[in-house]
This record gives sequence, C-alpha cells and structure tokens, in this order.
Amino acid sequence: MQKKEKYSFQSETKQLLHLMIHSLYSNKEIFIRELISNASDAIDKMKFKCLSDTSNKFKNHDMRIRIQIDKKKNTIIISDNGIGMTKDDVIQNLGTIANSGTKKFLQSLSSQDIKNNQLIGQFGVGFYSSFIVANKVTVKTRYAEENNPKNSILWESEGKGEYSIQTTYKEENGTEVEIHLKNDEKQFLEEWKINEIIKKYSDHISIAIEIQEYDEKNKILSWKQINTAKSIWTIPSTQISDDEYKKFYQYLTKDINEPLSWIHNKVEGTQEYTNLLYIPKKSQWNIWDQENKKNGLKLYVKKIYIMDDVNQFLPNYLRFIKGIIDTNNLPLNISREILQESYVTKVLKKALTKKILKLIQKISIQEKEKYKIFWKEFGNILKEGIAEDLKNQSIIAGLLRFSSMKSNSQEQKLSLKDYIKNMHTKQNKIYFVIAENYNSAKNSPYLEIFKKHEIDVLLLSNHIDEWMMNYLTEFENKKFQSINKIDDEFEKIFDEKINQKIKQEVKDLLDDIKNILKNKIHKVNISHRLFESPVVLVSDKNTMSKQMSKLFEAAGQKTPPVKYTLEINPKHKIIKKIMNMKQKNQNIDLWINILFEQSLLAYQGTLENPNEFIKNINKILIQK
Repeated sequence: MQKKEKYSFQSETKQLLHLMIHSLYSNKEIFIRELISNASDAIDKMKFKCLSDTSNKFKNHDMRIRIQIDKKKNTIIISDNGIGMTKDDVIQNLGTIANSGTKKFLQSLSSQDIKNNQLIGQFGVGFYSSFIVANKVTVKTRYAEENNPKNSILWESEGKGEYSIQTTYKEENGTEVEIHLKNDEKQFLEEWKINEIIKKYSDHISIAIEIQEYDEKNKILSWKQINTAKSIWTIPSTQISDDEYKKFYQYLTKDINEPLSWIHNKVEGTQEYTNLLYIPKKSQWNIWDQENKKNGLKLYVKKIYIMDDVNQFLPNYLRFIKGIIDTNNLPLNISREILQESYVTKVLKKALTKKILKLIQKISIQEKEKYKIFWKEFGNILKEGIAEDLKNQSIIAGLLRFSSMKSNSQEQKLSLKDYIKNMHTKQNKIYFVIAENYNSAKNSPYLEIFKKHEIDVLLLSNHIDEWMMNYLTEFENKKFQSINKIDDEFEKIFDEKINQKIKQEVKDLLDDIKNILKNKIHKVNISHRLFESPVVLVSDKNTMSKQMSKLFEAAGQKTPPVKYTLEINPKHKIIKKIMNMKQKNQNIDLWINILFEQSLLAYQGTLENPNEFIKNINKILIQK
C-alpha cells in the first residue's frame, strides 16, 4: 500500500463542507439519495463501456448497487460496480467542486433559510452531503480499465479541510463509499429506515439496489433487492400513477418541486422512440447562463443510457424541458457530433417540439391557473422561439401573454387572440409600446391618444421584447405597430383635426425649434396624439430603435442615425409659455433643448448626458 498523500480541499469545497456539517439540510436522509444517484450514474457509464468494448472484457458484468450496515462499527457502505475512478478522477471529483455555478449557489444561501435548502443535488456536489451525518468518509474505487487490483485508490476525509489519497487493493471495478456515522445518527443503521428512504427517493432507478441481510438462524449473509428497478418510461402510461410520474421526475432532476405537467408517448413506425418529457414548476437557477447551456434531456438507445444534457432534440427556447428520450433508430456508439447531423435527430426534434408546444397550448386553454405559473417562470424563454423557430412562430405567438394599457396590471395575462377580439372597429393593427420597465410603459406619453379613444396598447418592458418584436411582424393577418413610430394609418383612424388657426400661430415657433435643434431632429410638427404632455419624439417606421442600435454597436457594426420627428402640443401650458417668451424676444433656446431631452428620455429611456439635462433644468428653476 502506498504512503498517504495529503491534500487540501479547494476553498469553495471548504465553504460548502462547513455549510453541510452545520445542518445545510433539515432532512439529513438525503445523503443516501445523493450517493445512490452517483452510483447509478457510474453504472450507466459502465453499461455504455460494456457496449463499446470489443474485447468482451466486461461481457458478463452484472450491474448492481449494494448497501451494507454494520452496527458494531457504526458504518454504512454504499457500493457499486460501475465505471470507478482513477486517481485524477478522485482528486477532481472529491477534492474540487468543478461545477461553475457553485459560487453562485453558495452566495445564494446567504439570502435563504439554510436549514430549508435542498438544492445540493442540482449543483453536482451531492457527495459532500454525507458529511452531514458522518465524522469520517472513506471512498475505495477501482477504474474499469485498471487491470491491477492493487492500483485501486483509497480516499479519506473527516471533512475538516483536508483529505488523503493512497493506493489500496480492490477486487472488482466500481466504488464503495463508507460512512462513519456520528454517534447521534444511529437511526441510519436500521434496515427499515434504509428501506423507507430508498422507496421514497430511489425506487424507480432502473438498477437493482440490494441491502445485505443476515439470517441469525442459519448464520448466512444474503442480498435482498429493495427497489422496483423499473425503467418507468418503458411501462405503458395507463399503468403509471401520477404519483409515480412525479417521484420519477424528482429522482431524475433532483428537483424538490413536483413537475407542472408531462407527456409520455411511445411512437412506432419508421421512427421508433419513447419520450417522457416534463415541464418543471420552477425555472432552473442557471437557465440564462449562456456559457453553460444545458438541456435537461437524457438519451437512451434501446433502453441503454448513452448521454446526459442532450440539446439536439429540442430547440434552445424549450431548454427548460426535462426528461428522457429512448430511441431504437440510433447506433449505440452515437457521439454528440454525429447526433447533431443525424437525420433521425432532426425528425425527432421536429416531432418533440410539436408535442411540447401542443402540451403548452393545452395547458393555456384548459388549466389557466397552471399556465400563469408556466408563463411567470418560462414566458421570457419562450419568447426566444419567435425568432428561433419560424415554422412554429404562429403557435408560439398564440402562447404569448402581455400586460396592456386597459388591463392596468403588471401581470402578463392578455393573449393576442383576446387583444384582436376586443379591437376597435376602425383598428387594423396591434399597437404596442416598448419601455425600460412597466411603470415607464404605463405612463408613456405615447398612450395619450389611445386612452382618449379607448384603444388598447400592449405594454412591453422586458429586455427581450424589443428584439422579439423585430421578428414578430403580424398575427392572424394583423400587423404590429409601435406607437412611438410614424404610422400612415394613424390619422385616418383617430381623425384628429388640427385647427388652422393654431397651425398659423405656431408656424414661426416650429421654424425656431428646427433651427435651435438643428441636426438633432429631422422634422418638427404639431402633434395630434398629445393631450397631457408638451412634446414627444417619433421616428420613421423603418428606423432602428436605440436599444437595437446599441446591440449592433456592441457587435462592432455601424448603424444609421435615427431620424427623429419632434411633435409639439400647442395647447400645453409650457408651449404657450415659450410662445409668449418668443413674443417678448426672450431667449427660448434653453427651454427647447430641455423639451427635446425630455422627449428623448421618454423615447429611449436614457440620455447620453443626464448631468447636462439636470443642469439645464436647474438653470430654469433659478430664472426669475
């Protein structure tokens, strides 16, 4: 046996261990679930190695997970005959938290009730949960490709910042984790307790979980299977209860919440496959992490596990879907690269996308309260599909929900179908306004004429909305129209006439404004849309917005300058004051510039030089 080598845990691992040992879980039994889950993953990898092995070295490999209880030693051993680990694997997996999101996880705990937190499994660090109940953990492992049993690895730690590694002897490949229980955790030495935990968390694992039994009368040790070990997706849906579906989801995803909904189909014919797909109730913590895009799908071929995080079978805007795909039409040695180009993959992706969208449609129509939960969690992700999936764009558009001027609520619950159903008789377009936030949208000066004529406007205030509207141009033959852009049909609908006398009175002021603002604006007109605000900026219908312009500039692309038209409300007191100042030959430059910047702020939500704007306002405030 090699001399022990001492190592220090990575700093983040130390922090996590400290949280573990000080009761991160209110439910300590979860350590068994996590170790069983790790063993199951190791066996899945071993199954795949057996399939790809041409030497028949692992031909008769009988897969199982085993649990041994030793009341005299105060220990539990959970072992598997899976893939095992090399020395480097042990250091990487047991000494370092490789998951890039762990820092975020640890930071998030500061704002939560630590005792109620049960998220460890979702961060890939479930092994460390064993230190909740253990004062020492030993891991003995032998990698499947290691021919010499004397080159197995023994890892030991008391969870106090250090661990040791040395070589040892292990007869077969796989891993065994020995938990040396604390004196006050002896409840886990009872067989009935272990049985209860396995039934609760791991009953549907498709690998046999066995517990060692001792026959006192005959003095014989034996092994008894304690889980059903069924691949639930291979069972007809009529034979599976809702409770079984929910428990399998929680095992599969390590989610403490039940799923929102699911579909289970077996398809036969040219393409034979089974899918069991779930919509979660809560969004995953890292779903917006663009650097670590992961899909929640597991791929099986002919009931054999192939790989996790398969993103080839669903579009990115459905990345929140979790579940299993089991197909008979792919080779067992399929790689991610081949999978991407496979004809079978493309056919399945199209079919599965349709199935998921159909399920979401069904929820939106038949289970409106459940759809509110879905939209709150996944609505902004679904919006990506408007640009990403043009073939299904109309279906996705029908699933969108909006706030609107008439709803007078930040809750997004108005569908486009309902908007069209309630349109004004003269109205031919779907009107919307985009702003930095809901309050800005709700109080936008662009809404004034719509309020007067009781025509509803969609209020868009999420960061993705403007990008989405560049692709969503019409719905059910109704075109979309931004209300802060010039609309040729606008005046025809509202029939707002501007008094000729007023036109004459402000003619000179319009010329002055154009001269004062010079290149800042393209035109200046009298507005028929304003009733409460003094001015508003509108742009040409084909003009790129400021937000989109920023995105292009960030990508190093030049954008054409925006052609603004400044519209003034001649009935407003400020405009009348400026006209009076002009008649008295007073300087109106400062007032005009402030009004322009005010309208620019309403138009784009920001100013390039807000301090200058504030200074100009202060100058006016101190004027006599």
